[in-house]
Amino acid sequence: MSEAVQMNPLSAATSHSPTKTPAAQPSEAVKTSRFKTPGEGSSVGISIVTVIVLLALWFAATNLGWVKPLFLPSPQAVFQQFYEYLTGQANDKPLWQHFSASLLRVTVAFWLAFLVAVPLGIAMGMSRVARGIFDPPIEFYRPLPPLAYLPLIIIWFGIDETPKILLIFLSCFAPLALAARSGMRSAAQEQINAAYSMGASYFQVIRHVILPAALPDILVGMRIAIGFGWTTLVAAEMVAANVGLGQMVLNASNFLRTDIVIMGIIVIGVIAYIFDLFMRWIEKCLVPWKGRM
Repeated sequence: MSEAVQMNPLSAATSHSPTKTPAAQPSEAVKTSRFKTPGEGSSVGISIVTVIVLLALWFAATNLGWVKPLFLPSPQAVFQQFYEYLTGQANDKPLWQHFSASLLRVTVAFWLAFLVAVPLGIAMGMSRVARGIFDPPIEFYRPLPPLAYLPLIIIWFGIDETPKILLIFLSCFAPLALAARSGMRSAAQEQINAAYSMGASYFQVIRHVILPAALPDILVGMRIAIGFGWTTLVAAEMVAANVGLGQMVLNASNFLRTDIVIMGIIVIGVIAYIFDLFMRWIEKCLVPWKGRM
């Protein structure tokens, strides 16, 4: 009787085995792996094509007579002025003298702003008292264009190098301070609590946990600040300057030398772009984990 009611082991195993889900098709996995995040890949080729197209449009518009040379000179005329300034054949100072003066002003103002604004931003991020004291004046002057307070700087500090450097300093100061303040809030509370549980002191937590977490934001603030510095250069060199890229552009505009104006604009833009690439390289070296967490 027991043999009659005994089930076949193979049939029992089949009836009680859980239903297996079909494995993902290999083609779907391959399709998924083909998609990349927006940060992956290189856009250098697209940038090169864009520059070539813009240069071609510029060449066509000027050489076919679509635009008068007074409004937009040809690329050949701009390159001729660049060659004359570079070799010292122009009626003005050589290009390297203008470049050296502007580079010195921007560099000094930027690093002075960095040394003052970053510690101040860290203090604003860590202390509500410091935030309450320094946040209103920074937020008040930050939206103001440099030309708005340029007359006051001239009245207070004269017309030598001080007002030029101070104007660029103020344009770099606000983004650096705000980036440092924002970065101090980037550290996760779990990381801070873990450091305290391992016996770290308050200043050790700041040094080893909070500052590394704030470093990406500080570097982004440096990139923005150096861009603002070069943007403010022309306004800064309006203050009785006799040398500098901004002064060269302003002096050429007074005589309607559009070819020199565009040449100076291109030089300033290229230099600022090189500085930005340098800051990106520093960011990649110091915070290689950015975007991967």
